[in-house]
Amino acid sequence: GRMLSNPDCELCTHRGAVIWETDRCRVIRVDDPLLPGFCRVIWTAHVREMTDLAANDRDHLMRVVWALEAALRACYQPDKINLASFGNVVPHLHWHVIPRWTDDAFFPEPIWGKRQRDDSPQRHQVSDQDLAARIQAMYR
Repeated sequence: GRMLSNPDCELCTHRGAVIWETDRCRVIRVDDPLLPGFCRVIWTAHVREMTDLAANDRDHLMRVVWALEAALRACYQPDKINLASFGNVVPHLHWHVIPRWTDDAFFPEPIWGKRQRDDSPQRHQVSDQDLAARIQAMYR
């Protein structure tokens, strides 16, 4: 089918730091030093809601989310993974996949909540290539 795109949508027009992708969606890293490993899975076509997708596309998207979650757990060993899909400001379907630690700057608040402490300990860095390889290995 025709690729849906909206020229006014930042997720349509800016591809971001793509670290892994399929024919239907992409994984980008979010550059936030307080939140290492924070990534988004962005559906390529401009759709608003999960139920705008055909069932097989919903399954495909969530398989990528699960692969990313598994890869982030393996690479970062976080205390928790947060999954979130809002799109209130940018109504283009995407999922946030966020490694969390009990001593990170926001814990136990969501990352959009009130900051709880001044600093967040340094975490080991994982290269885009290593994370991409792990996503690929986890993707089914």
